[in-house]
Amino acid sequence: MVSQNEEQADQADKSPLIVVRNLVKEFPDYETGGIRAVDDISFNIYPGEIFGLLGPNGAGKTTCLRVLSTVLMPTSGEALVAGYDVTKHPAKVRATIGFMSGNTGIYDRMTAWEMVEYFGKLYGIPDEELDQRLETIFDTLQMHDFRDLLCSKMSTGMKQKVSIARTIIHDPPVLIFDEPTSGLDVLVARAVLKTIESLRDQGKAIIFSTHIMREVEKLCDRVGIVYKGKMLALGTLEELQDQHHETDMEELFFELISRHEEEIQDKNKKQ
Repeated sequence: MVSQNEEQADQADKSPLIVVRNLVKEFPDYETGGIRAVDDISFNIYPGEIFGLLGPNGAGKTTCLRVLSTVLMPTSGEALVAGYDVTKHPAKVRATIGFMSGNTGIYDRMTAWEMVEYFGKLYGIPDEELDQRLETIFDTLQMHDFRDLLCSKMSTGMKQKVSIARTIIHDPPVLIFDEPTSGLDVLVARAVLKTIESLRDQGKAIIFSTHIMREVEKLCDRVGIVYKGKMLALGTLEELQDQHHETDMEELFFELISRHEEEIQDKNKKQ
């Protein structure tokens, strides 16, 4: 087992594939003048690392992920993906990123093979290379049994595998998984997590967002806990457990959120 010091030394030899510095995203609001969904967040993610981005609904996680994937532009701050600025080079960012969520859409009238092939062609992958990638991915994800099945007739687990395949077909160095096991049974969820783990072993930089703390404990190298747009904690699981004297990740998460909420209430009372 690699020690924490060895992990930190290994990261020091690498350049981060994701760099987020003082990121802010505000949305207009007629009553308050503006809502700050992401409030001065900073973190780096390195090759061969799974970074868990955690927080309750409405915490700002998805907004942050949408900024990284160029769906939203930041209000201020900086976000770099594989060296490309999301505001200055959005097309290059999209070419180096794969994004999958629990509700990633697939086309009912296409077969599994056609669906993944279609996205490969959108990325401009040459036909011969695309055929080789399709074969490799369908082997890895054990999708050959339903490669010619229409997406409309697939089970939830099959659809999720197709979503993963379309996410990785262009072999991006950066991957974002936003609640990828949502709605899946235990066996399919386990297969999805194994796939994400294998992608980490291939040197991908991965953001993994979930509400399931068991998945975090099993998969993530480091985590960031976000609440009301702010980063409350950032570090390895061991570091956070030591800092907050709590070994159970769910209890640690709950304690941080509760403490921050109390601080907000105390501040409001003083005002």
